[in-house]
Amino acid sequence: MCRFLVYKGKDEILLSKLILEPQHSVLTQSYDCRLRLDTRRPHNGDGFGVGYYTQPALGPEPCIFTSTIPAWNCINLERLATKTTSSLIFAHVRATTEGSISDSNCHPFRRGSLMFMHNGNIGGWKYVKRALALSVDASWFNGVQGSTDSEWAFALFLDVMQKSGHDPDANLPDGGFGHVVLRKAILQTIKRINQLIADIPVEHREGLDTRSLLNFAVADGHSVVCTRYVSSATDEAASLYFSSGTSWKEEGGKGNYKMERRDKGADIVLVASEPLTFERDNWVTVPTNSTLTIHKQTVLIHPIHDQYYNHAPSYVRSSGFAVSKGLVGGASPPATTVGDQAQEEGEGGRPVPESRRARGKENEPFVLATRNRI
Repeated sequence: MCRFLVYKGKDEILLSKLILEPQHSVLTQSYDCRLRLDTRRPHNGDGFGVGYYTQPALGPEPCIFTSTIPAWNCINLERLATKTTSSLIFAHVRATTEGSISDSNCHPFRRGSLMFMHNGNIGGWKYVKRALALSVDASWFNGVQGSTDSEWAFALFLDVMQKSGHDPDANLPDGGFGHVVLRKAILQTIKRINQLIADIPVEHREGLDTRSLLNFAVADGHSVVCTRYVSSATDEAASLYFSSGTSWKEEGGKGNYKMERRDKGADIVLVASEPLTFERDNWVTVPTNSTLTIHKQTVLIHPIHDQYYNHAPSYVRSSGFAVSKGLVGGASPPATTVGDQAQEEGEGGRPVPESRRARGKENEPFVLATRNRI
């Protein structure tokens, strides 16, 4: 399937320092995935997209550049990335599962100030698509330009936002919609997808795989919410990692980038399907079935409490489903986990109690890095 990257920084960064230059950049991942084992589609070469927010004077909408040319073969990507800076960037390389190869099917997608991308699939899609389309308001139905399950998931997210009293087409409030609004909307989107799958008639269920892999990322120009999710209580989700620190520097050779941490702050936060570097201690594994929120350079991890959440901290999920979808492979994940880093740091540098490291509470997230008070 796909690979994506999120950058949220206190300062703007040149796109090329994320997309082109690191040893395992998103461009490199388009032809050399280390956490993907898919002999059917060995490359993420079915198009790519880059989205980024510009100066406020240019408006709140993100700029989106997409192409069906493989990322490794697009000279315009190099030209753009070496001359463009932003403090909030999405990048995505695509391996198609639903929908044809076209610009309209390339991520990220946008509506007003909102930007959205997805890595994964919606289970039982051919029996879900019609019901999903009919469940959303005409504004969002008519806004779908492509044919992917991902863009329909975005339409569903927009519908959830509207029905919760936050019109995506309205003037953006100062400071954006807020991270709580975005997180609640993405959770409700997942809930509605699960319900649509549960409503598939029983006569269509024989031999049908209804498990979904829903690694979403959404931003409003101020806050970012990502999910790592699988609609299964026993399977592992598609890979997702994050890194935070005070500077992102190239040192010790070409492409050898490293996240530097001079203090407990998070001037820079990266979220990626695969780490951009081979510095294992730079990257933290996002737990399966959880959300990661970036708000005012603070990283928050919330567990997703639903029928697929497992409360046992030592429970080991099977990676077979994600492997079969080409979303995780034989490479070893980073050594650090959320529990490890939370134990080391906690809130304000204090250790997190064992009970919260194990599973947390719905309204008490892990706070793993912060530059500001929440």
